[in-house]
Amino acid sequence: MFSTHKRMARLGFSLALGVLSIVGNPGGYESSLPAAVAQGALTTPIRIAYGPDPLQFGDLRIPSGPGPHPVAVVIHGGCWLNLFGLDLMDDMSDVLTDAGLATWNIEYRRLGDPGGGFPNTLTDVGMAVDKVRDLAPTYDLDLSQVITIGHSAGGHLGFWAAARHQLPSGDPLRSADPLPLDAAVSLAGILNLAEGEELNVCNGLIPVLMGGTPAQVPERYAQASPSEFLPLGLQQTLIHANDDPIVPLEMSEHYRKAARDAGDGDVKLKRIPHNHFSVIDPAAPEWPKVFEEILRVFE
Repeated sequence: MFSTHKRMARLGFSLALGVLSIVGNPGGYESSLPAAVAQGALTTPIRIAYGPDPLQFGDLRIPSGPGPHPVAVVIHGGCWLNLFGLDLMDDMSDVLTDAGLATWNIEYRRLGDPGGGFPNTLTDVGMAVDKVRDLAPTYDLDLSQVITIGHSAGGHLGFWAAARHQLPSGDPLRSADPLPLDAAVSLAGILNLAEGEELNVCNGLIPVLMGGTPAQVPERYAQASPSEFLPLGLQQTLIHANDDPIVPLEMSEHYRKAARDAGDGDVKLKRIPHNHFSVIDPAAPEWPKVFEEILRVFE
């Protein structure tokens, strides 16, 4: 479906661990564009609100050419902290859009924001994913090919969004009608919150996110950790650097084994060299491998 020979744009992106980014949604607006414009190439993202809170918004990029366009819901990481925002994923979103994917790069409430943490951080992402259904008619999006691509804490949130339909009907975390996802891609994702807490991933922020440890609030971990929902019953791709100092590679290795043991046969782990940010940096030498694995999801 996608040409891997298309030129990748804006490859000057280089992300370091010390980068801090604070983002908001000035005006909380939704751009209004005629459908005819939506069918063509857009050189700049369209900022669209998916809820009433100033941080409930995303940037939609539409590829050139006719639709319907497959969709990647792009979810940034940053240990669920509001020091990091969706601009971490801008360059990756540009490259994926150039390759033929509509990208919906979302923001959400994080630790440090009013209302951030469990459950609102999760339900914001669920709302953003469900917003794709509303955007589809205007922007000619293919609802049969919607995936999540999440980095680090965003990997947790993307896989959770793919699993939340298993929550009981009426559970406020679930939403009334979760949009079905075709696949989920984790870029150094934190897919088992209890294991992450045990390994002190994100320097102890998991209990802050969840409002307690697994021993203190086990029901929350059961509702929020993707590993608790296995099998997910969809294609899952895990991409992880061998030398990741923030989220250890073993977390993805353990998740893949647990998923396969639970009956998820379509779970792939791709190991790449270097560190935590190589997986989202189009300027990194490893990016072509990451890029190839993401596009392979749509074959």
